Amino acid sequence: MPTSIRRVGAWLRRRAENIAAGMLAVMFLAFIIQIVFRYLFNFPIGWTSELTVVMWFWLVLWGSAFVLREQEEIRFDMVYGAVSRRTRIAMAVVFAVAVVILYGASLKASFSYVSFMKVERSSYLKIRLDWLYSIYLIFLVAVIARYLWLLSRLLRGEDPEAPDLTKVSSGL
Repeated sequence: MPTSIRRVGAWLRRRAENIAAGMLAVMFLAFIIQIVFRYLFNFPIGWTSELTVVMWFWLVLWGSAFVLREQEEIRFDMVYGAVSRRTRIAMAVVFAVAVVILYGASLKASFSYVSFMKVERSSYLKIRLDWLYSIYLIFLVAVIARYLWLLSRLLRGEDPEAPDLTKVSSGL
């Protein structure tokens, strides 16, 4: 892959991380405001709780779509690392095809549901639910694109990196 495309990809990944960090900061600030109002002023407010939940929802799906690397995803490393290179590629091909087919099959119904939710609004913030749930559609499209790209690499014979079982990591 040309270095200019890699540089653009790395820049976009850093911006996705910045957005995720911003969502985490908003979520944390709303949580602190909620604590201050509830326990210092004895005046619970609901919008902070709703904002925290919305930010968590967006953060998880945004991070899964744009920040999390393929090798950081959950897998059965003990099985995956114990098999040969060829078997590892075959396992990855089966998984990538399954993800593309299943997520692709759910795309139309998910779009219909998210579009239908335009009639509802959130309780406190009054944000249309189609806007709140739109991140799921972004997540679906991003994951399908990622696994199509991974599938193209696998079909060219590129070996997904075997996990190093001597390194224990949380993925962070």
